[in-house]
Amino acid sequence: MARRYDPERRTRIIDAALRVIAADGLAGLSHRTVAAEADVPLGSTTYHFGSLDELLVAALRRCNENFVQALRGSEVLAAPGPISAGPDGSAASVGLAEELTRLLEEWFAGERGAIELEYELYLAALRRPALRPVAAEWTEEAVELLSRRTDPETARALVALMDGVCLQVLLTGGTFDAPCTREMLGRIVDGGV
Repeated sequence: MARRYDPERRTRIIDAALRVIAADGLAGLSHRTVAAEADVPLGSTTYHFGSLDELLVAALRRCNENFVQALRGSEVLAAPGPISAGPDGSAASVGLAEELTRLLEEWFAGERGAIELEYELYLAALRRPALRPVAAEWTEEAVELLSRRTDPETARALVALMDGVCLQVLLTGGTFDAPCTREMLGRIVDGGV
């Protein structure tokens, strides 16, 4: 019997892994559960991903794209140079803090399960060293994108605050507090004022 060419199989396996993790957590992930979810032979999962860590790396990379795409798509962040004070004399922080808050608000308005999945994979890097470089990729790309509008140290602090806010909302089951987040992001941009 001839082998069937299936260029989308690898992508389907990654998507299936994300569904398995969303439903059963990392503990439910195995080549067997992913193969069943993707409706592919078990050998396909091991062919494309020699270990579960390889599969988790691919899954985390897919998840990392969500918020970074929002940052990339922001017209405010895409413009070159630092954000300057507005025509009414308002601080530069208002524009950057406002835009980051808007992006976080849109993110939290989406599917909460997707955000939880993304953070579950992100935090899995604490125990799975293979995931650490991929988790760091998200931070570095976000810092790079924000550094177009501010200095790298401020960009790093903004990313850390956004991560902390997201974790607190997810872990406490709370709601995203846009006014507080905007205020804190603005303070970072303004140097703690």
